[in-house]
Amino acid sequence: MEEKLHKQVSELQEQLRRGDITRREFLRYATLLGVSLGAAEALAACAPAPTPTLVPPTPTPAPPTPTPVPVPKFYGWSGKVLDVDLTAGKAEAKALDQVCPDYKDYVGGRGLGVKILYDAVGPDTDPLGPENILIFATGPLTGTSVPSSGRFCIVSKSPLGRPKAGKDTRGVVFDSHSGGDWSDVLKHAGFDAIIIRGKAESPVYLWVEDGKAEIKDATPLWGKGCYETTAALKEEIGKAGIKVACIGPAGENLVRVACVINDADELGYGRACGRDGGGAVMGSKNLKAIAARGTLEVPMAKPGEMAAAIREAFDRQTPDPICGAGLPMYGTAILVNVINGAGAYPTCNFQWGMFKEAAKTSGEALVGEVAEVPKTLTKTEGCCRTCTMKCARVTSIPEPRPGYVTMGAGEGPEYETTWALGAQCGVDDVFAIEEAHYLCNELGLDAISAGSTIACAFELCQRAALDLSEVGYAKGENPFSDGEAVIKLVSKMALREGVGDELAEGSKRLAEKCGRPELSMSVKSLEFPAYDARGVLAHGLAYATSNRGACHLRAYLIAAEVLGHYCGVSPPDIDEPTVEFRLSKDGHKTDLVLIFQNLTAAIDALNECLFTVFALGADNYAKMLSAATGIDYTAEGILKVGERIWNLERLFNIREGLTKDDDRLPPRLEEEPMPNEVYSAKEKKALTPPVEVYPHGVVEKQPSAGSVVPIPEMLPVYYEKRGWDSEGVPTDAKLGELGLAWAKPA
Repeated sequence: MEEKLHKQVSELQEQLRRGDITRREFLRYATLLGVSLGAAEALAACAPAPTPTLVPPTPTPAPPTPTPVPVPKFYGWSGKVLDVDLTAGKAEAKALDQVCPDYKDYVGGRGLGVKILYDAVGPDTDPLGPENILIFATGPLTGTSVPSSGRFCIVSKSPLGRPKAGKDTRGVVFDSHSGGDWSDVLKHAGFDAIIIRGKAESPVYLWVEDGKAEIKDATPLWGKGCYETTAALKEEIGKAGIKVACIGPAGENLVRVACVINDADELGYGRACGRDGGGAVMGSKNLKAIAARGTLEVPMAKPGEMAAAIREAFDRQTPDPICGAGLPMYGTAILVNVINGAGAYPTCNFQWGMFKEAAKTSGEALVGEVAEVPKTLTKTEGCCRTCTMKCARVTSIPEPRPGYVTMGAGEGPEYETTWALGAQCGVDDVFAIEEAHYLCNELGLDAISAGSTIACAFELCQRAALDLSEVGYAKGENPFSDGEAVIKLVSKMALREGVGDELAEGSKRLAEKCGRPELSMSVKSLEFPAYDARGVLAHGLAYATSNRGACHLRAYLIAAEVLGHYCGVSPPDIDEPTVEFRLSKDGHKTDLVLIFQNLTAAIDALNECLFTVFALGADNYAKMLSAATGIDYTAEGILKVGERIWNLERLFNIREGLTKDDDRLPPRLEEEPMPNEVYSAKEKKALTPPVEVYPHGVVEKQPSAGSVVPIPEMLPVYYEKRGWDSEGVPTDAKLGELGLAWAKPA
């Protein structure tokens, strides 16, 4: 690996020496290869200068009349959108204000994508049909030096999430975000967004470079994994600084939980736009990948103010105990013991909320701090060029490896993956979790939905509703805690082999087919992430009302309810994150849900990392956005942008057939009290306290025991505070306030 990097850097130095690339381009490409900025500057300085060619002196001509430098029409934004019609085989660059005249009200990223989608796609559009569109969007801070700004999102109509009623073609709006360097490259290639329409006759990929685009044949790439695809495109194109976003076999096979993977530069690596089946939408269009390379500038309106705003953001993030210490040291899996200790760590398809062996799969375990668990962490890294937290993990399973290992190394696992492929399936084998995650990266699967669907299948088998003999379990037998079975089912799902063809439809459709729909732990057909709402009631309300289905990233109330952090205009006097606070359901908690939902939508429009919310507030985001664009955004204005996005998403879903009946949690969470039990993978059963749970000592009582989420009581308060009527429909007054009267439901 080091020899390969040395060769690539040497080639860049030679191009710099010949004058084929500028110093700025050298620095950019070198940092994309993983070289630090300081080292890249040193390498640029020591690159041999070109030998000057001696020429006879010539008379000095009269100085030419200086050409006026045009003033950019856009600051922060590139000002261009690439509109690609795969059916016609055409790609056209359009002005941002032509595609979205009111782009300033939606900013970019999630907001820009939702506005474009709302205008282009209706309830008659099949999510996997050519009429659906898939949008790749950056934000005004993408490509700048703003901390943790290297993100992009995809936006479309979901092939997975859907309302309970409506047409067969119904689907909810979704956006899904990813880090890495692909977004940075796309922005410097000159585009704020790419709109993908239609369907190619055969597999294709899109090549984007400095304001131009070309649709090219991808037939040889069809069937390849994400790393194979990335490596093949880099070799075919043959230029430095290329980044690739692609689908794996799961997307090609229209698996409803398939994702889009970018930056799969090594086997097992990859950043993911994970939720809601975007990979299937991409596969339905025969689009294998988008490869990008960019060297264009992103003009800043007020560079001095931007530098000051960035410095303030750095100064707030660095001393923060989460952003500056916990995440860099242990990664997101530091949450394993935290959430397990709160009694909100879903185990065995949410049958329990505490896992006796959770610590064996924690962030502490990865670094070798848990007895009898070998260290697997090999490197920590940031997932984008401007990341300051470096919470991403690179791991390797030590020798001798179990027989189920075929890959053995890669990126991750993060907290959600650790849970979905671990505790959710009753698995405490960190090697099995890591191997399953590497496979998800290479095959292009959303690890959260994949793990949760497998957990649903395990419970269906346990309750004699599904035969899993292909992985060793007949109807009525208990597959929970079998890590090797999880690995086998990951591959079967992606390839739609055997029973994997049924799991590929997601947990809701699987459970409905088996006659037990209540065993799908999902909202609007999207599977839950790693927090049992019976232990965090405001988070449960956020789950129920999330526009894209069960999601922790629509409003991360864990920050307030468990970690004692707040986001918004300025921190209020919120309660300490005690058990009593977590299990309360008063109106104050509802206010928190609204603020988190609105600010999260705005941050997604900027395409900033949501972890920055642990240290930054709306005022910080407003300062950076204002300096980048030259438009005066206030903290209150940022929250209003988020509220506008949230309501437009709601209107899209209502048009698809959504009603207040869709804002509900599974019966298990609303009606079945949290058991006063702790599940043990070793015993393959639940234990009654007192139980020893490392590192929490003897647990005398499960902290969330007896709790349910009273959504029917909480929804009316939420609707009223949202400015919606009793059916969950935005009122005329609210639509007028947000400038959305044009989108009023018929």
